[in-house]
Amino acid sequence: MAESQPNDAEKEAPKPSHSQTAPVKELKGKLANKKQHLTDKKKPPGGFDPTPFPDAPPGYTVKFTFHRASNLPVADLRSNASDPFIRATLTTSVPKRHKEDPPLTRRTRTLRRTTEAAWEEDWTVANVPASGFTLKCRLYDEDWPDHDDRLGNVTITAPYVNEEWEGQDHQVYEVKKRSGSKRAYLLSAAAAALCQNTSMTPRLHISIKVLGKSDPPHAQTYTVGPTTWVKHFSPMIGRLMGIKVNKDEQADANSSPQGEDDNKTKKYDFQANEIQLSGPVPPKLYHRYVEFRPVIGKMFSSHGIRGRILNKALHKQHARVYNYDSSTEYGSFPPCSEEASLQFLKMAHFDEGGRIFTYVITLDGMMRFTETGKEFGIDLLSKHTMHSDVATYIACSGEFLIRRLAHPDASEDPDPDEPTHPDRELPDGPPNDSPPLDPRRYQLIIDNDSGTYRPDKSVLPDLKSFLERNFPGLGIVTMHCEDDELSEIKKAQRDVKKREGGPQIRMVLNRSPSASSFSSDDESRLGDLEQSPDDDAPVMSKKERVFDVIQDPKRVKEYIGNTLHHGGGEGSKPAGGS
Repeated sequence: MAESQPNDAEKEAPKPSHSQTAPVKELKGKLANKKQHLTDKKKPPGGFDPTPFPDAPPGYTVKFTFHRASNLPVADLRSNASDPFIRATLTTSVPKRHKEDPPLTRRTRTLRRTTEAAWEEDWTVANVPASGFTLKCRLYDEDWPDHDDRLGNVTITAPYVNEEWEGQDHQVYEVKKRSGSKRAYLLSAAAAALCQNTSMTPRLHISIKVLGKSDPPHAQTYTVGPTTWVKHFSPMIGRLMGIKVNKDEQADANSSPQGEDDNKTKKYDFQANEIQLSGPVPPKLYHRYVEFRPVIGKMFSSHGIRGRILNKALHKQHARVYNYDSSTEYGSFPPCSEEASLQFLKMAHFDEGGRIFTYVITLDGMMRFTETGKEFGIDLLSKHTMHSDVATYIACSGEFLIRRLAHPDASEDPDPDEPTHPDRELPDGPPNDSPPLDPRRYQLIIDNDSGTYRPDKSVLPDLKSFLERNFPGLGIVTMHCEDDELSEIKKAQRDVKKREGGPQIRMVLNRSPSASSFSSDDESRLGDLEQSPDDDAPVMSKKERVFDVIQDPKRVKEYIGNTLHHGGGEGSKPAGGS
């Protein structure tokens, strides 16, 4: 019997060809990428990082002492001397949580007009491993506003460290001149050629001593002390509303009358603060920048043309705000003492003027802060990124303010059962009298309001304990940035600033130390600031608009449209982010 032939329905359907399946896979891939993009946009990578410290054997606490440097070259022909300082970097074999974690660094104060520098400064570091360390000391001549001149390097390598290690006592190291400034060594070379038995090699005197074993976690190498403070005064330009002031120093010297437009600006000094707190920073205080835009990652890693431009611009902004020059002030205080609390209050101007500050705490416990507000919004790409010097990881960031209590009880209640200033008028203090010098009369209200790093709400108790240890006697109040009560406190603070702070000052970062670099375009934008009804929306300068377009090229049409619509007379509001 003949076999029956299969009908058409029983025949196998032809398999789709590769050319037919490729578009389907491509569409599926695009759909998956779109879903991932929406997920990343809703919750971009970064912020709180729960990575724990890796395991490490016990380490040791080591004290480095930078005594002095001799026979330094003449880097400044006008003073026939140098303004030397040391920037030391300590590297060890201790494993890091992430490769982007920075090494420990220390900068000495600058000594003026000398070739025989005597610092006598200590640097105590905990958890230096038994496998030793490498300490690289770079000597510089401070040369603001130009680049600092390198005077040479000294590299010290210790192959091991333990409690029996004898260390080094006033060890003398010859400075390697190869990396030094050729101009700085030119006169030294001439003197060495003319005079017999004259050396042109500088020498650095250093002592190193092991103090004992360190406490865990042993993978956390940190600065124990000394606890120091630095005040930086950066050249700023501002306007006093309703007051005609001169444009620059030359106009101040000339008493002849000028036009109205030439008399509406004045040069100011803007204070930036650094205060080294006593470590360790709590391990939970660990935050990475948030990639809320694709270009942000490139900016922090300095990848691509746009990323390199923005990274370099932010480094320059940090150097401009935290610049070292002859006006920079230095000091120290006992760690974790009421003197530390009082010094912090002095740097924050106590409760005067309703100020609000932007701060960053680095992984090594360096707290940097400046006053924040609409008037400081011009020409800053990102406040917290500038404070951190484009650091990938920090401990915490946000804003803080100071309130004075009616009683010396160091209240930790955001709504204390007593009057507070600047909410209400209190005797024996600002705005009519000098502030009381008892830290228990003040509250530090500090939050996590940072769009760049977005510290998590869960770390606020750790932040509080860290600050309470470093600032005893001061009432510490930590609040989440989304707390409605915090918004009311800040609003009241801004209202007090308008009332007690005097005329509103509009400031921009100067392009250079000379006031002559202030452009008419910036002056017109200062006028826009004064006329703007929105206290929280600063007008961008021309330079900042360029940087903003580099971050987001799609905004170029918006800026062109605003320029055509307003005839170039108004700036644009920034996209946000701090």
